[in-house]
Amino acid sequence: MSSVSVGEQRVQAPFGRRAATVRSVEHHGPYTALQVEDDGGPRPLAGQFYMLQTAAGWGGGEDGRPYLPRALSFARVGGEPGDLRLDFLLEAVGPGTSRLAECVAGEDLMIAGPFGNGFTLDATRWPVLVAGGIGLAPIVALDDEIRELDGVRSSALVGMRDAARLLAADAYELVHTAATEDGSAGHHGFVTDPLASELDAGAQSGREQSVYACGPPAMLEAVRALCAERSVPVQLAMESGMACGFGACYGCVVPTVDGYLRLCVDGPVLDGSRLETALVAGAGH
Repeated sequence: MSSVSVGEQRVQAPFGRRAATVRSVEHHGPYTALQVEDDGGPRPLAGQFYMLQTAAGWGGGEDGRPYLPRALSFARVGGEPGDLRLDFLLEAVGPGTSRLAECVAGEDLMIAGPFGNGFTLDATRWPVLVAGGIGLAPIVALDDEIRELDGVRSSALVGMRDAARLLAADAYELVHTAATEDGSAGHHGFVTDPLASELDAGAQSGREQSVYACGPPAMLEAVRALCAERSVPVQLAMESGMACGFGACYGCVVPTVDGYLRLCVDGPVLDGSRLETALVAGAGH
C-alpha cells in the first residue's frame, strides 16, 4: 500500500448557523437518511459532525422550550464547496431526532459545522472499519474516502440489533461482514466477535492493521480493549450528548490519560491509546 494519510487537517466550520434544505428523505428500517443541500460550508472529513435543527417546529410545545440542536455525523458527501450534498443518518430516539425524522423534501434546516477532528488514515496498514448502530455514518464516510485512494483496500464489520437496521449498510453499498444481536442476519452476537477473528487472522498472515470504529460506548470499549491486547492501533469516533458543538458548554468531556478532553473540539475521533476506557456516561446523540 502507498504511504498515504488523509484526514490530518481539521476542516474549519464557518461562523454561526446557516440555512440548508432537505433534498430527499429515505427510511432504512428504523433509521432515517436525510440528504441535505449545503451551499455555505466546506467539504468535511470522515468523522466530523454537524449540529442540526429544523427551521420550524423545533420545540416550543407545552413548556415553550426549544430543543437543543442535535449533533450528527455525516455519512456521505457529494458535490463541491458552495454546492454540497450531505447525508445524515439518524434514529428517532427523542424529541429532537423524532422531529428531524419527520422532515420532508424541501423543508428548511439550520446547520452548523463541520466540527471536530476526523479520522487520520494510515494507508500503510490494512484498515479495519467497525460500525455499531447509528455509528455506521462516519464509517461509511471513511469507506468512501478509502475508495478514492489508489491501491488501498479495507475490511468493514457492521454490528446491529437486528436485520432491519442492517438495511442502512446495504443502502450505502458498504461491503461488510454483518453481526446482529438477535441472530436475524450474519453472525449471531456482537460485532467484536468477527473483529477478534479478523485481527487474529491478520496477525497470523503478517498483515499490519489499524482499526477505525464508531458505535455505542460499550462497543467502543470492547474494540479498544481487543486492539490494546493485540497492540493494534485504533481510532474511535466517540458519541456524546452535545449542546453547542464548539467547546463552550463542556457537556461532552471525557477522561483520558492526558486529563479531560472535550469531544466536540478535541474529538470526536480519539486515538485509543489516549483512553483508559471508552465508556462515557450519558453518551449518544
